[in-house]
Amino acid sequence: MSNNRMTPGPINNCQGMGAEAVCVNTRKVYDSCKDKECLQDLRVYLTRRSQQIFDGSISVKPKGAELLWAYIDVEAVTFNSGFYTVNVKYFYRITADASCGAGRAKEISGIATYDKRTILFGSEGNVRIFSSLYEQGYDRQMTEKTNLPIAVVEAVDPVILGTKIVDEGCCGECLCDIPHCVIDSFEDEIMVSDDCRKLYVTLGQFSIIRLERDIQLLMPAYDICLPEKECSGNSANGAEDPCDLFSRFKFPVDEFFPPKQGEMYKVNDKKGRYGF
Repeated sequence: MSNNRMTPGPINNCQGMGAEAVCVNTRKVYDSCKDKECLQDLRVYLTRRSQQIFDGSISVKPKGAELLWAYIDVEAVTFNSGFYTVNVKYFYRITADASCGAGRAKEISGIATYDKRTILFGSEGNVRIFSSLYEQGYDRQMTEKTNLPIAVVEAVDPVILGTKIVDEGCCGECLCDIPHCVIDSFEDEIMVSDDCRKLYVTLGQFSIIRLERDIQLLMPAYDICLPEKECSGNSANGAEDPCDLFSRFKFPVDEFFPPKQGEMYKVNDKKGRYGF
């Protein structure tokens, strides 16, 4: 190891700014990948009420898709040291408008899932990690049995590209081990039986997957990070003058003038619209 390596402590010749080298613990990205995927014909498992509406409908119009949860599992690749498989299971909430002929369309909702598997480099680590953090109120150390890299998945809500209705066939499908946080997102029971009319969707999904490990880095620090901005809010005597507050608002130009074609990708996120 080189003897010229910098060590923690004061840094000379820093123009009198009083800098020092400090050791920080952070995560290093060892490998990552991005995907633009078209997920074709994903089965939508509707809620009980939605299934009843769907069974009597004559047409279905897609409304929206929301990514509720992503289950992530990391496993070492046999005979290929330093590489790992990252298995991801996405859970989506799908909403659509079902038309039953006369009257207004009724909203239906359900769950769709997608399994993804990729291989990334995550280096090797043989140490066991112990932490003094407490877990759910129990007075014990949190331990990691292995030193696997940490998988991180970033994904945006998908775009619904199409829907399909199937009245017969396509048996043998199963929806198992739904996380409680996903089930709690619906007010009604999810129907998983295979003897009913079925709804399928095709989704467009953008995602980034990466493998990270804890690492210690030496970097310069110049001073404490003290906020300069004062906290805004109600004064002791009452609320801030509303006209003074409104005078600091920026004029919403984009709300009055439609965007150009090249700007459609980043407009109107509140309504969930996408440009192409």
